Amino acid sequence: MNSKYIFGGVIVVVFLSLMIVLFTQSSIQYESSFTRVMEKGRTVKATGKWLKEKNYELNSQDKTFTFFMQDTSGVEMKVVYHGTIPNNFEVAQSVVVTGQYKNGVFQARDILTKCPSKYQDKKSS
Repeated sequence: MNSKYIFGGVIVVVFLSLMIVLFTQSSIQYESSFTRVMEKGRTVKATGKWLKEKNYELNSQDKTFTFFMQDTSGVEMKVVYHGTIPNNFEVAQSVVVTGQYKNGVFQARDILTKCPSKYQDKKSS
């Protein structure tokens, strides 16, 4: 009977230890400096704005969406996303991409857009 409690306790400790390790390794950090994004080489959430003057490119054969972002210090980064263009991308004020910087390109696996608030007062002309 005593060995059952010891065995159960060991299983609980191993399970909790594994959960703690997995939780701490899976945390993805936000990064607003593209220079640091390019240096890290691991999965991050990069925040910046879409460079509208460089436009974007949709490739229907490869199902990729490519665009350029700029951080607050003016550093530009090319982003490639395997998927379709997000809703409201063209009116977005800022963009958050989750992914990894590889071979001179940020490979995004997720894109979030921050659009202008519908509750803001519109400027009168």
